[in-house]
Amino acid sequence: MTDQQLQRGQQWLETLLTHAGLPATVTLDGDRLASEGSCWLVMDAAAFTPEQTASLVGEKGLGLDAIQYLANTILNLGQPETEQQAYTVELDGYRAHRQAELQDMAKAIAAQVQETGEPAEMTGLSSAERRQVHTFLKEFDDLETESVGREPDRRLVVRQAQA
Repeated sequence: MTDQQLQRGQQWLETLLTHAGLPATVTLDGDRLASEGSCWLVMDAAAFTPEQTASLVGEKGLGLDAIQYLANTILNLGQPETEQQAYTVELDGYRAHRQAELQDMAKAIAAQVQETGEPAEMTGLSSAERRQVHTFLKEFDDLETESVGREPDRRLVVRQAQA
């Protein structure tokens, strides 16, 4: 990812917040870019009241998901596939905390499937969260994952890999 792409994401989110009457500084988390391949756009929580933070995060992170969806759609629109970048929008540690929860849930369901041999479902996850769990569980060669169903009842199924 180029510095120009990073700055474009940062400027876009700052502009969005300004238009919403919520001017705030957005920083880039370069460590996550290197380790996860996603450019983390981190909003400065100190700029918001607790109510504004809660509103931006939204119930179950849906507010952040919406902003993140817009960022990924708008910032990658018209870009060649080789230059497209994944963006993660973070506020007040919500994503990092939720990511840790998802990893714990993924490990628990992996252990359950390995122990019982029976498929298991994870429900109530957003599409972004399902994608994260698919990625987490790739490290288990003996398991496979699949998203099934239709929104809003889409769920992730974990089962033993077929030989």
